[in-house]
Amino acid sequence: MSEPRPSDRHDAPDPDDTFEEIVDEATQRDPDLAVIEAGSRTLRAHSGQPQGEAVPARPADPETDKALRAVEQELAGRWGETKLEPSVTRIAALMDVLGEPQRAYPSIHITGTNGKTSTARMIEALLNAFELRTGRYTSPHVQSITERISLDGSPIEPERFIETYEDVKPYVEMVDAQQPYRLSFFEVLTGMAYAAFADAPVDVAVVEVGMGGTWDATNVIDSTVAVVTPISLDHTDRLGTTPAEIAGEKSGVIKQGATVILAQQPVDAAQVMLKKAVEVDATVAREGMEFGVTSREIAVGGQLLTLRGLGGEYEEIFLPLYGAHQAHNAAVALAAVEAFFGIGAEQARSLDIDAIRKAFASVLSPGRLEVVRSSPTVVLDAAHNPAGAKAAADGVSEAFSFSRLIGVVGTSGDKDARGLLEAFEPIFAEIVVTQNSTARAMDADELAAIAVEVFGDDRVQVEPRLDDALEAAITLAEEEDEYAGAGVLVTGSVITVGEARLLLGRG
Repeated sequence: MSEPRPSDRHDAPDPDDTFEEIVDEATQRDPDLAVIEAGSRTLRAHSGQPQGEAVPARPADPETDKALRAVEQELAGRWGETKLEPSVTRIAALMDVLGEPQRAYPSIHITGTNGKTSTARMIEALLNAFELRTGRYTSPHVQSITERISLDGSPIEPERFIETYEDVKPYVEMVDAQQPYRLSFFEVLTGMAYAAFADAPVDVAVVEVGMGGTWDATNVIDSTVAVVTPISLDHTDRLGTTPAEIAGEKSGVIKQGATVILAQQPVDAAQVMLKKAVEVDATVAREGMEFGVTSREIAVGGQLLTLRGLGGEYEEIFLPLYGAHQAHNAAVALAAVEAFFGIGAEQARSLDIDAIRKAFASVLSPGRLEVVRSSPTVVLDAAHNPAGAKAAADGVSEAFSFSRLIGVVGTSGDKDARGLLEAFEPIFAEIVVTQNSTARAMDADELAAIAVEVFGDDRVQVEPRLDDALEAAITLAEEEDEYAGAGVLVTGSVITVGEARLLLGRG
């Protein structure tokens, strides 16, 4: 069995460089990113040395970096991920002219509202432990666009990302010319992922939907295993206003004769999924029935689990992630891999326990209750809806013994900000309201007005710049004379977390 590949390590920049000098040096780069990277130098002296991880830095080679930025700019000129025309017509046309690359390998398709990316990473690690070549497609990215397409557990190399884009570009332009609307940013990336997986080639693809299921661009695959993580209210303007309506859209990933791995769901959502499974003669395995978490206890750096899979019980599994929700994600991932190998239906056996333990112990999920500095402890979590915020709040309360927790929150304008803030209110002593650098970000003053209604005026501080917000929160947490053992939780958006990660020296 092959050893895991060591991740790249990156030296921290000189902390003595001034913010203004670094902005001047970066004048040829994206202005928002230049400001973020410059701000990171001022904060980096307070942070630990970056460690190897699954989030790549910018390419070290200037020419490669320039070429990658050119690709990013071309992709950014297309419809963004929040502007949709519900149809798989365009992506199907692209697959057709590319020679149907998505048919070259089996796949596991993951939908749901929360936990998709973490579950995808766990599934990937398990498959790698059994020496299968994997391709993983997830979204959105935390810091680098190349994170979205992974091969054998590592983000695709920038050079290969660029090459893949150049390979598919003529075919993308051909489809653009034939369709009423050009292919979107997400559709092109999906096509690139499927092409890269076929070119590798991979033994199995682990694919996370972008939004919904039925008309999501990823849904041109015929997966033998469909995974449904917990469904809650999100993207209600596009998917529906009840769990049942949202489940109706997401059930589109369940294909004829497939096996469905169903996480714990609201009753009305579960009913919709079960009905769809019956219609297409799919086999269903339900968390809490056919598989689940038998026991869990807090451990240093994560948790120790006993999982009941489709083929039996798996004991003493260390998972280096925090929160009960991650334990449930682990149970879902294990069942999905068992189903992929035919266990539970075709075979009555368990997977090798040593391989399972090794796989789970290797799992990384950047931006999911991730500790990025100590003294004071700063934790990042990409929760962006009320259900995700509740899971993160519970996880922080369980895994950390903060005497006082300061929140740094920046959300997107199309999210349920009030619901998210209400979920965090019981654990935040104070909140620093901010915004990330994208056009989608909710204005800090607008978010602050909601925060004041939830927290009260005396617990809310407004810092529109994220670097200022981090400094303010760290300063509050460092008031050790009065508040020993304080911490900071940065949350509200994957984008906010990614930018904070860069500012704190983890990119």
